[in-house]
Amino acid sequence: MLTNKKILLCVTGGIAVFKAAALTSKLTQAGAQVKVMMSESAGKFVTPLTFQALSRHDVYIDIFDEKDSAVIAHIDLADWADVIVIAPATANIIGKMANGIADDMISTTLLATVAPVWIAPAMNVHMYAHPAVQKNMETLKSFDYSFIEPSEGYLACGYTGKGRLEEPETIVEQLSVFFSNKTKELPLSGKRIVITAGPTREHIDPVRYLSNRSTGKMGYALAEQALALGAKVVLITGPVSLVPPEKAEIVQVETASEMYEQVMKVYEEADVVIKSAAVSDYTPKFAHSKKMKKQPGESVLELERTKDILLELGKKKTTQILVGFAAETDNLKEYAIGKLHKKNADMIVANNVTTEGAGFGHDTNIVTLFKKDGTNFELPLMSKAETAKAVLLEVVEMLKKE
Repeated sequence: MLTNKKILLCVTGGIAVFKAAALTSKLTQAGAQVKVMMSESAGKFVTPLTFQALSRHDVYIDIFDEKDSAVIAHIDLADWADVIVIAPATANIIGKMANGIADDMISTTLLATVAPVWIAPAMNVHMYAHPAVQKNMETLKSFDYSFIEPSEGYLACGYTGKGRLEEPETIVEQLSVFFSNKTKELPLSGKRIVITAGPTREHIDPVRYLSNRSTGKMGYALAEQALALGAKVVLITGPVSLVPPEKAEIVQVETASEMYEQVMKVYEEADVVIKSAAVSDYTPKFAHSKKMKKQPGESVLELERTKDILLELGKKKTTQILVGFAAETDNLKEYAIGKLHKKNADMIVANNVTTEGAGFGHDTNIVTLFKKDGTNFELPLMSKAETAKAVLLEVVEMLKKE
Protein backbone atom coordinates (compact mmCIF):
# COMPACT_ATOMS: atom_id res chain seq x y z
CA MET A 1 0.00 0.00 0.00
CA LEU A 2 2.99 2.37 0.17
CA THR A 3 3.99 2.14 -3.49
CA ASN A 4 4.46 5.67 -4.87
CA LYS A 5 3.07 7.25 -1.71
CA LYS A 6 4.81 10.56 -0.96
CA ILE A 7 6.06 10.65 2.61
CA LEU A 8 7.78 13.64 4.17
CA LEU A 9 9.81 12.37 7.13
CA CYS A 10 10.64 15.09 9.67
CA VAL A 11 13.52 14.07 11.93
CA THR A 12 14.10 16.02 15.14
CA GLY A 13 17.02 15.76 17.54
CA GLY A 14 17.39 12.79 19.86
CA ILE A 15 19.30 9.55 20.14
CA ALA A 16 16.44 7.78 18.32
CA VAL A 17 17.50 9.49 15.07
CA PHE A 18 19.30 6.28 14.18
CA LYS A 19 15.91 4.56 14.02
CA ALA A 20 14.71 7.25 11.61
CA ALA A 21 17.47 6.18 9.25
CA ALA A 22 16.18 2.61 9.39
CA LEU A 23 12.62 3.91 8.89
CA THR A 24 13.73 5.81 5.78
CA SER A 25 15.24 2.64 4.38
CA LYS A 26 12.17 0.51 5.10
CA LEU A 27 9.75 3.04 3.65
CA THR A 28 11.86 3.29 0.50
CA GLN A 29 12.04 -0.50 0.21
CA ALA A 30 8.23 -0.59 0.53
CA GLY A 31 7.99 1.58 -2.59
CA ALA A 32 7.32 4.96 -1.01
CA GLN A 33 8.87 8.21 -2.18
CA VAL A 34 10.58 9.58 0.92
CA LYS A 35 11.90 13.09 1.40
CA VAL A 36 13.65 13.90 4.67
CA MET A 37 13.64 17.14 6.60
CA MET A 38 15.98 17.40 9.61
CA SER A 39 16.38 19.78 12.50
CA GLU A 40 19.91 21.06 13.13
CA SER A 41 20.00 19.02 16.34
CA ALA A 42 19.12 15.82 14.46
CA GLY A 43 22.15 16.36 12.25
CA LYS A 44 24.36 16.12 15.35
CA PHE A 45 23.36 12.46 15.75
CA VAL A 46 23.22 11.22 12.13
CA THR A 47 24.53 13.16 9.15
CA PRO A 48 22.19 14.39 6.39
CA LEU A 49 24.29 12.41 3.91
CA THR A 50 23.00 9.18 5.47
CA PHE A 51 19.39 10.17 4.81
CA GLN A 52 20.23 11.42 1.35
CA ALA A 53 21.75 8.06 0.44
CA LEU A 54 18.82 6.09 1.90
CA SER A 55 16.05 8.24 0.41
CA ARG A 56 17.82 9.19 -2.86
CA HIS A 57 16.57 12.76 -2.38
CA ASP A 58 18.01 16.00 -1.10
CA VAL A 59 17.73 16.50 2.66
CA TYR A 60 16.22 19.76 3.90
CA ILE A 61 17.55 21.52 7.02
CA ASP A 62 17.86 25.27 6.52
CA ILE A 63 14.70 27.16 5.56
CA PHE A 64 16.85 29.72 3.72
CA ASP A 65 18.65 27.07 1.65
CA GLU A 66 16.43 26.96 -1.43
CA LYS A 67 17.53 24.03 -3.56
CA ASP A 68 15.20 24.96 -6.44
CA SER A 69 14.74 28.66 -7.11
CA ALA A 70 11.48 27.96 -8.96
CA VAL A 71 9.67 27.04 -5.73
CA ILE A 72 9.64 27.94 -2.04
CA ALA A 73 10.90 24.72 -0.48
CA HIS A 74 8.81 24.50 2.68
CA ILE A 75 5.59 25.34 0.80
CA ASP A 76 6.43 22.96 -2.03
CA LEU A 77 7.15 20.09 0.39
CA ALA A 78 4.05 20.84 2.43
CA ASP A 79 1.95 20.52 -0.74
CA TRP A 80 3.91 17.53 -2.10
CA ALA A 81 3.38 15.13 0.81
CA ASP A 82 0.59 12.56 1.02
CA VAL A 83 1.47 12.23 4.69
CA ILE A 84 3.99 13.80 7.05
CA VAL A 85 5.67 11.64 9.69
CA ILE A 86 7.64 13.17 12.57
CA ALA A 87 9.99 10.51 13.91
CA PRO A 88 11.49 10.95 16.37
CA ALA A 89 9.31 13.78 17.66
CA THR A 90 10.94 15.58 20.58
CA ALA A 91 9.15 17.45 23.34
CA ASN A 92 10.42 20.62 21.64
CA ILE A 93 8.75 20.06 18.26
CA ILE A 94 5.56 18.84 19.94
CA GLY A 95 5.48 22.09 21.94
CA LYS A 96 6.08 24.20 18.83
CA MET A 97 3.34 22.48 16.85
CA ALA A 98 0.81 22.77 19.67
CA ASN A 99 1.45 26.50 19.98
CA GLY A 100 1.80 27.47 16.32
CA ILE A 101 5.48 28.35 16.50
CA ALA A 102 7.29 28.45 13.14
CA ASP A 103 10.98 29.21 13.65
CA ASP A 104 12.74 26.56 11.55
CA MET A 105 12.26 24.42 8.45
CA ILE A 106 10.21 21.68 10.09
CA SER A 107 7.86 23.81 12.20
CA THR A 108 7.21 26.19 9.30
CA THR A 109 6.41 23.34 6.92
CA LEU A 110 4.04 21.76 9.44
CA LEU A 111 2.04 24.97 9.68
CA ALA A 112 1.81 25.16 5.90
CA THR A 113 0.58 21.62 5.19
CA VAL A 114 -2.92 20.21 4.91
CA ALA A 115 -1.64 16.63 4.69
CA PRO A 116 -2.27 14.14 7.52
CA VAL A 117 0.41 14.39 10.20
CA TRP A 118 1.67 11.40 12.20
CA ILE A 119 3.75 12.02 15.32
CA ALA A 120 6.06 9.40 16.85
CA PRO A 121 7.35 10.79 20.16
CA ALA A 122 10.68 9.74 21.68
CA MET A 123 12.09 11.20 24.89
CA ASN A 124 12.97 10.58 28.52
CA VAL A 125 10.20 8.87 30.48
CA HIS A 126 9.74 11.85 32.83
CA MET A 127 9.69 14.30 29.93
CA TYR A 128 6.98 12.24 28.24
CA ALA A 129 4.89 12.21 31.42
CA HIS A 130 5.35 15.95 32.12
CA PRO A 131 1.99 17.79 32.23
CA ALA A 132 3.12 20.33 29.63
CA VAL A 133 4.03 17.61 27.13
CA GLN A 134 0.82 15.72 27.82
CA LYS A 135 -1.21 18.90 27.37
CA ASN A 136 0.55 19.67 24.09
CA MET A 137 -0.17 16.18 22.79
CA GLU A 138 -3.84 16.51 23.71
CA THR A 139 -3.92 19.82 21.81
CA LEU A 140 -2.44 18.14 18.73
CA LYS A 141 -4.96 15.31 18.96
CA SER A 142 -7.70 17.95 18.88
CA PHE A 143 -6.14 19.11 15.58
CA ASP A 144 -6.70 15.54 14.27
CA TYR A 145 -3.00 14.72 14.31
CA SER A 146 -2.31 11.00 14.78
CA PHE A 147 0.15 9.60 17.30
CA ILE A 148 2.34 6.51 17.09
CA GLU A 149 2.74 5.80 20.78
CA PRO A 150 6.26 5.22 22.10
CA SER A 151 7.06 1.80 23.52
CA GLU A 152 8.38 0.94 26.95
CA GLY A 153 11.89 -0.25 27.66
CA TYR A 154 15.44 0.77 28.47
CA LEU A 155 16.15 4.36 27.40
CA ALA A 156 19.48 5.90 26.41
CA CYS A 157 19.35 8.12 29.50
CA GLY A 158 19.49 5.02 31.70
CA TYR A 159 15.85 5.02 32.76
CA THR A 160 13.40 2.24 31.96
CA GLY A 161 9.89 3.26 30.98
CA LYS A 162 7.77 4.75 28.22
CA GLY A 163 9.63 6.91 25.74
CA ARG A 164 11.32 4.68 23.16
CA LEU A 165 10.58 5.51 19.55
CA GLU A 166 8.34 2.79 18.14
CA GLU A 167 10.14 0.30 15.93
CA PRO A 168 10.42 1.24 12.22
CA GLU A 169 8.60 -1.95 11.19
CA THR A 170 5.58 -0.99 13.29
CA ILE A 171 5.52 2.56 11.90
CA VAL A 172 5.62 1.20 8.35
CA GLU A 173 2.80 -1.18 9.20
CA GLN A 174 0.63 1.59 10.64
CA LEU A 175 1.19 3.76 7.57
CA SER A 176 0.30 0.82 5.34
CA VAL A 177 -2.98 0.37 7.25
CA PHE A 178 -3.65 4.09 6.96
CA PHE A 179 -3.29 4.11 3.17
CA SER A 180 -5.13 0.81 2.85
CA ASN A 181 -8.10 2.24 4.73
CA LYS A 182 -8.17 5.28 2.45
CA THR A 183 -8.46 3.21 -0.71
CA LYS A 184 -11.11 0.65 0.18
CA GLU A 185 -14.23 0.22 2.24
CA LEU A 186 -13.28 -0.81 5.73
CA PRO A 187 -14.36 -4.40 6.47
CA LEU A 188 -15.66 -3.67 9.99
CA SER A 189 -17.46 -0.42 9.17
CA GLY A 190 -20.69 -0.16 11.12
CA LYS A 191 -19.82 -3.06 13.43
CA ARG A 192 -19.77 -2.64 17.20
CA ILE A 193 -17.00 -4.64 18.83
CA VAL A 194 -16.61 -5.11 22.57
CA ILE A 195 -13.09 -6.00 23.71
CA THR A 196 -11.98 -6.86 27.23
CA ALA A 197 -8.34 -6.35 28.17
CA GLY A 198 -5.86 -6.55 31.00
CA PRO A 199 -6.03 -8.22 34.40
CA THR A 200 -8.54 -7.92 37.21
CA ARG A 201 -7.74 -7.33 40.87
CA GLU A 202 -9.55 -9.15 43.68
CA HIS A 203 -9.11 -7.36 46.99
CA ILE A 204 -7.93 -9.16 50.11
CA ASP A 205 -7.67 -5.99 52.22
CA PRO A 206 -7.00 -2.30 51.48
CA VAL A 207 -3.35 -2.97 50.52
CA ARG A 208 -3.38 -6.47 49.00
CA TYR A 209 -5.10 -8.09 46.07
CA LEU A 210 -4.99 -11.19 43.86
CA SER A 211 -4.15 -10.58 40.21
CA ASN A 212 -2.11 -11.95 37.31
CA ARG A 213 0.67 -10.90 34.94
CA SER A 214 -1.51 -9.63 32.08
CA THR A 215 -0.39 -6.23 30.74
CA GLY A 216 -3.37 -5.66 28.43
CA LYS A 217 -1.11 -5.30 25.36
CA MET A 218 -3.02 -7.88 23.32
CA GLY A 219 -6.43 -6.39 24.09
CA TYR A 220 -5.26 -2.86 23.36
CA ALA A 221 -3.71 -4.03 20.08
CA LEU A 222 -7.05 -5.60 19.17
CA ALA A 223 -8.82 -2.33 19.92
CA GLU A 224 -6.36 -0.32 17.80
CA GLN A 225 -6.66 -2.71 14.86
CA ALA A 226 -10.46 -2.93 15.10
CA LEU A 227 -10.65 0.87 14.94
CA ALA A 228 -8.30 0.85 11.94
CA LEU A 229 -10.64 -1.62 10.22
CA GLY A 230 -13.60 0.70 10.76
CA ALA A 231 -15.29 -0.74 13.85
CA LYS A 232 -16.86 1.12 16.73
CA VAL A 233 -14.97 -0.20 19.75
CA VAL A 234 -15.92 -0.48 23.40
CA LEU A 235 -12.77 -1.36 25.36
CA ILE A 236 -13.48 -2.68 28.85
CA THR A 237 -10.14 -2.64 30.57
CA GLY A 238 -8.68 -3.74 33.86
CA PRO A 239 -5.86 -1.74 35.49
CA VAL A 240 -2.99 -1.36 33.02
CA SER A 241 -0.30 1.23 32.25
CA LEU A 242 -1.17 1.63 28.57
CA VAL A 243 -2.53 4.66 26.74
CA PRO A 244 -6.09 3.89 25.54
CA PRO A 245 -6.87 4.15 21.81
CA GLU A 246 -8.13 7.63 21.06
CA LYS A 247 -11.39 6.76 19.32
CA ALA A 248 -12.50 3.83 21.47
CA GLU A 249 -15.14 4.07 24.18
CA ILE A 250 -13.18 3.23 27.32
CA VAL A 251 -14.71 1.56 30.37
CA GLN A 252 -12.37 1.19 33.35
CA VAL A 253 -12.95 -1.70 35.76
CA GLU A 254 -10.96 -3.36 38.51
CA THR A 255 -12.62 -6.57 39.69
CA ALA A 256 -14.02 -9.59 37.87
CA SER A 257 -17.55 -8.73 38.99
CA GLU A 258 -17.19 -5.20 37.63
CA MET A 259 -15.97 -6.56 34.30
CA TYR A 260 -18.90 -8.99 34.15
CA GLU A 261 -21.41 -6.19 34.82
CA GLN A 262 -19.95 -3.87 32.18
CA VAL A 263 -19.74 -6.57 29.49
CA MET A 264 -23.35 -7.58 30.09
CA LYS A 265 -24.47 -3.95 29.77
CA VAL A 266 -23.23 -3.72 26.20
CA TYR A 267 -23.55 -7.34 25.06
CA GLU A 268 -26.98 -7.11 23.48
CA GLU A 269 -25.92 -4.32 21.12
CA ALA A 270 -22.59 -5.90 20.19
CA ASP A 271 -21.86 -7.54 16.86
CA VAL A 272 -18.62 -9.07 18.16
CA VAL A 273 -17.21 -9.67 21.64
CA ILE A 274 -13.51 -10.48 22.01
CA LYS A 275 -12.69 -11.50 25.55
CA SER A 276 -8.93 -11.14 25.79
CA ALA A 277 -8.83 -10.03 29.44
CA ALA A 278 -7.20 -12.31 31.99
CA VAL A 279 -10.03 -12.39 34.52
CA SER A 280 -9.42 -13.85 37.96
CA ASP A 281 -11.08 -17.25 38.42
CA TYR A 282 -11.28 -16.79 42.19
CA THR A 283 -11.89 -13.94 44.60
CA PRO A 284 -11.46 -13.83 48.37
CA LYS A 285 -14.63 -14.92 50.17
CA PHE A 286 -14.17 -12.05 52.59
CA ALA A 287 -12.42 -8.75 51.84
CA HIS A 288 -11.08 -7.22 55.04
CA SER A 289 -11.85 -3.54 55.58
CA LYS A 290 -8.55 -3.04 57.40
CA LYS A 291 -5.05 -4.28 56.67
CA MET A 292 -4.51 -7.85 57.84
CA LYS A 293 -1.71 -7.94 60.40
CA LYS A 294 0.88 -10.66 60.71
CA GLN A 295 -0.14 -13.53 62.95
CA PRO A 296 1.92 -16.42 64.33
CA GLY A 297 1.75 -19.60 62.24
CA GLU A 298 -0.04 -20.25 58.97
CA SER A 299 -3.02 -18.44 57.56
CA VAL A 300 -5.73 -19.69 55.22
CA LEU A 301 -7.33 -17.47 52.59
CA GLU A 302 -10.79 -18.66 51.60
CA LEU A 303 -11.63 -18.18 47.92
CA GLU A 304 -14.80 -18.47 45.90
CA ARG A 305 -15.35 -18.69 42.17
CA THR A 306 -15.94 -15.57 40.13
CA LYS A 307 -18.50 -15.64 37.35
CA ASP A 308 -17.21 -17.21 34.14
CA ILE A 309 -17.83 -14.29 31.79
CA LEU A 310 -17.21 -16.20 28.56
CA LEU A 311 -19.51 -19.02 29.69
CA GLU A 312 -22.29 -16.57 30.53
CA LEU A 313 -21.87 -14.79 27.20
CA GLY A 314 -22.08 -18.13 25.40
CA LYS A 315 -25.36 -18.95 27.17
CA LYS A 316 -26.91 -15.61 26.18
CA LYS A 317 -25.52 -15.48 22.66
CA THR A 318 -27.98 -14.70 19.85
CA THR A 319 -26.31 -13.24 16.74
CA GLN A 320 -23.01 -12.13 18.26
CA ILE A 321 -19.62 -13.46 17.19
CA LEU A 322 -17.92 -14.58 20.41
CA VAL A 323 -14.12 -14.89 20.60
CA GLY A 324 -12.27 -16.09 23.68
CA PHE A 325 -8.62 -16.35 24.64
CA ALA A 326 -6.87 -19.28 26.30
CA ALA A 327 -3.49 -18.80 27.97
CA GLU A 328 -2.16 -22.28 28.64
CA THR A 329 1.05 -23.94 29.81
CA ASP A 330 0.34 -27.46 28.45
CA ASN A 331 -2.19 -29.49 26.41
CA LEU A 332 -2.97 -26.39 24.34
CA LYS A 333 -5.16 -28.03 21.72
CA GLU A 334 -7.15 -30.13 24.17
CA TYR A 335 -7.96 -27.23 26.50
CA ALA A 336 -8.69 -24.79 23.68
CA ILE A 337 -11.12 -27.11 21.91
CA GLY A 338 -12.78 -27.96 25.22
CA LYS A 339 -13.21 -24.25 25.98
CA LEU A 340 -14.55 -23.58 22.48
CA HIS A 341 -17.40 -26.08 22.86
CA LYS A 342 -18.14 -25.70 26.57
CA LYS A 343 -18.52 -21.94 26.30
CA ASN A 344 -20.31 -21.81 22.94
CA ALA A 345 -17.65 -19.59 21.42
CA ASP A 346 -17.06 -19.07 17.71
CA MET A 347 -13.27 -18.95 18.04
CA ILE A 348 -10.62 -19.45 20.70
CA VAL A 349 -7.25 -17.73 20.38
CA ALA A 350 -4.85 -19.94 22.32
CA ASN A 351 -1.22 -19.55 23.23
CA ASN A 352 1.31 -21.35 25.39
CA VAL A 353 2.58 -18.64 27.73
CA THR A 354 5.77 -20.60 28.42
CA THR A 355 6.85 -20.29 24.76
CA GLU A 356 9.51 -17.65 24.18
CA GLY A 357 7.93 -14.52 22.70
CA ALA A 358 4.37 -15.55 23.59
CA GLY A 359 4.01 -14.89 27.32
CA PHE A 360 2.59 -11.97 29.25
CA GLY A 361 4.30 -8.62 28.78
CA HIS A 362 5.87 -9.37 25.40
CA ASP A 363 5.30 -7.18 22.33
CA THR A 364 5.03 -10.37 20.25
CA ASN A 365 2.79 -13.42 20.34
CA ILE A 366 2.45 -16.92 18.91
CA VAL A 367 -1.16 -18.10 18.81
CA THR A 368 -3.28 -20.88 17.35
CA LEU A 369 -6.82 -20.10 16.22
CA PHE A 370 -9.44 -22.78 16.94
CA LYS A 371 -12.72 -22.17 15.11
CA LYS A 372 -16.22 -23.48 15.62
CA ASP A 373 -16.23 -25.12 12.19
CA GLY A 374 -13.49 -27.49 13.38
CA THR A 375 -10.57 -25.82 11.63
CA ASN A 376 -7.50 -24.56 13.41
CA PHE A 377 -4.20 -23.04 12.35
CA GLU A 378 -1.15 -21.59 14.04
CA LEU A 379 0.11 -18.09 13.35
CA PRO A 380 3.88 -17.53 13.36
CA LEU A 381 5.71 -15.28 15.80
CA MET A 382 4.35 -11.79 15.07
CA SER A 383 3.93 -8.47 16.80
CA LYS A 384 0.77 -8.21 18.84
CA ALA A 385 -0.52 -5.65 16.35
CA GLU A 386 -0.06 -8.15 13.51
CA THR A 387 -1.63 -10.93 15.59
CA ALA A 388 -4.59 -8.71 16.40
CA LYS A 389 -5.14 -7.89 12.74
CA ALA A 390 -5.01 -11.60 11.80
CA VAL A 391 -7.60 -12.42 14.48
CA LEU A 392 -9.88 -9.62 13.31
CA LEU A 393 -9.64 -10.67 9.66
CA GLU A 394 -10.92 -14.09 10.76
CA VAL A 395 -13.78 -12.29 12.52
CA VAL A 396 -14.53 -10.45 9.26
CA GLU A 397 -14.85 -13.80 7.46
CA MET A 398 -17.17 -15.14 10.17
CA LEU A 399 -19.36 -12.04 9.91
CA LYS A 400 -19.72 -12.60 6.17
CA LYS A 401 -21.29 -16.00 6.89
CA GLU A 402 -23.83 -14.66 9.35
